[in-house]
Amino acid sequence: MPKLASLILVILTLNAPAFAQQSTATSSNPRAFPVGIVVPKVITLARPEESYALYLPASYSAAKRWPIIYVFDPGANGNYPVQLMKDAAERYGYIVVGSNNSRNGSWKIELEAAQAMSQDTQERFLIDGRRIYAAGFSGGARVAARLAQICKCMAGVLLNGAGFQPEVPASPDGRFGVFATVGTFDFNYGEVVQLDDQLEKLGYAHFLRRFDGPHQWAPESALDEAFAWFRLQAMKNGQEARDDPFVAAQAAREAQSANALDQSGDPYVAWKEYRQASEMIAGLADNAALRARAEALEKDKAVRDGAKREKQEFEYQEQLTRRIYDGLSALKEYQENGPEIRQSVEQEIIDLRDRTEHEKRPEKLRVLKRALAGVLGLAMDTGLARLDQKDVHRALEYFELSCDADPHSVWALTEMAVAKATLGDHKGALEALRRARASTKNPARFMEWLNGEPAFAKLRGSVEFAALLELPPQH
Repeated sequence: MPKLASLILVILTLNAPAFAQQSTATSSNPRAFPVGIVVPKVITLARPEESYALYLPASYSAAKRWPIIYVFDPGANGNYPVQLMKDAAERYGYIVVGSNNSRNGSWKIELEAAQAMSQDTQERFLIDGRRIYAAGFSGGARVAARLAQICKCMAGVLLNGAGFQPEVPASPDGRFGVFATVGTFDFNYGEVVQLDDQLEKLGYAHFLRRFDGPHQWAPESALDEAFAWFRLQAMKNGQEARDDPFVAAQAAREAQSANALDQSGDPYVAWKEYRQASEMIAGLADNAALRARAEALEKDKAVRDGAKREKQEFEYQEQLTRRIYDGLSALKEYQENGPEIRQSVEQEIIDLRDRTEHEKRPEKLRVLKRALAGVLGLAMDTGLARLDQKDVHRALEYFELSCDADPHSVWALTEMAVAKATLGDHKGALEALRRARASTKNPARFMEWLNGEPAFAKLRGSVEFAALLELPPQH
């Protein structure tokens, strides 16, 4: 947790009335930045080491104040989520900024990034202090939730692939809207689904959108829903004028989604969709049909069975990972039997990966994939924490175990290469980089990172390193 002074500073910086008062410095020059396109890097005025990606809607002007969404990516890549969100931002009229500094591992870094972005945007743009939002993926989602808890000035948060920080859970006081989204193969799937149920009990406005996929930023369609949902909440709360055609369009879209799930043969998921669809438009449009269908499905035994099945899946995932998680935790400390612990954990990870690769039953495979991804995520987070503490040897162990979980993980392979290069194992670093390059889906971004990574200073100039920087042939 941050020190009290830091908390006071962020509260002052992220204070809604202060937002409205401060966002006047360059309001007379709204064209200082291009509109309708993503600007990948805006350097903050007060702190040149901080920057963010920016999207201003094409209609941005000084004629009114604008809602803004502050975005936190776990890998300090603000441009990527802003690119995903730009179409929704344009459609619904939001400013979106994504930190290029905030990353998993350091609350201090995350907090400073939030401060820098909020201060800079107040000085440059006209912002509606009643409609400030935060969004994030994975560790970035936890940052977004924590900032909303601290400042008590945010209208809502978009939590992608994770919920609140475990040590600071949601509470009845300081409520704000929560739009959560998670992939069906995400290792945090259970956490996010259970958070949705918890928010219901606590009285939060909330919405959950599942999507087919692993632990990753949600597809643009889900992010579009989030932006639209925030607008509906703003209308309910009197922060935005009612727009009846917009309300009708969103009600129709959500009804269509619920009806499709109803026809798919999964009454439990359909029941949840009807229920949240009804709540989404309550007070704005007629929700009687949606509410009636939700109430009818709630009496169906298949819905109760679905809830039990989902709970059993969460328990099965915990069972699959318990021993591995215990072993990863034990490895943090140097012990005489460290090699034996490492060997045991490694074998259990390999066994879990083998089970996942050979499982044919979809319902089992789904849980196995979540479990294996959870092992990868925990090993990586622990390794990165060790790397921050300059314990490179132990960090390397965790990155190697991460590769046992997923031999093609670019994330694990690149960090393993950094650790090996730092320890002087240039041959091992180059091999890890070759494997990462072969697996990456974004060669241009990979090569940009490769050129800028300080750990590879002694490798630059070698024939092997130069080969990594060659663009792959176009097919």
